[in-house]
Amino acid sequence: MTNTQHILSSFDPITLDEMDSVKLLDRMDTKFTFNVRHLPSILAAVKEHYRVLEINGLKSSRYETLYFDTEDFRLYTVHHNGKLNRYKVRYRSYLDSNQCFFEVKFKTNKGRTIKSRIKRKEIPLTITGRAEDLLVEKSPLIASTLHPALWVYYTRITLVNKAGGERLTIDVNLHYNNYKTEKAYPRLVIAEVKQERSASSPFLNVMKEKKIADVSISKYCYGIVSTYEHIKKNRFKPKLRTLNKIMI
Repeated sequence: MTNTQHILSSFDPITLDEMDSVKLLDRMDTKFTFNVRHLPSILAAVKEHYRVLEINGLKSSRYETLYFDTEDFRLYTVHHNGKLNRYKVRYRSYLDSNQCFFEVKFKTNKGRTIKSRIKRKEIPLTITGRAEDLLVEKSPLIASTLHPALWVYYTRITLVNKAGGERLTIDVNLHYNNYKTEKAYPRLVIAEVKQERSASSPFLNVMKEKKIADVSISKYCYGIVSTYEHIKKNRFKPKLRTLNKIMI
């Protein structure tokens, strides 16, 4: 990350308060997965077009997330089977800004991602109180049927298009823990373009120039197939083979 941090130091910064105008809780997402060796050149190519989120002098931030699912992994299975109108339920802690949220994430049958969230003091192992109220309001799910399924840790770089309407997250140092099994993927980068609507994007243009395809896999689903042996994964096998090649 040393070379990456050096390049990030040349980006214009943006603060958390300024980020309020680009939350993009209702958005279109495009995801890319590539080897970390490509990251410095990609950042260098787009630095004139984006500002980087800076928190307490840091231009990358540590994230800790706890995902919930049913005992039979119904939320994972819906995603695995390619169904839309699907949910993810999680607590997320932003370690470098001391913020924590409970989030309900909904992918519509139109391909849009809608995220609802409330602040929490810390990550508990249950969904109760205001978190349960949000779950009931935003989903058909029942809190008592959801249990901790997977811890996910990574470091995130957040870029904001100077022209507006676009936010880009770049996740590195991915690490999973399901209480029994841990897996780490230090060579993998998961980048996601988040836009209010389909529009011109300097990052998307660079991906096209470098012939990096939009290989998309949910961090949650990747963690489940990585750490649970007897989980259904047939539909993900082609993507898993691609990811294995990427990390060579």
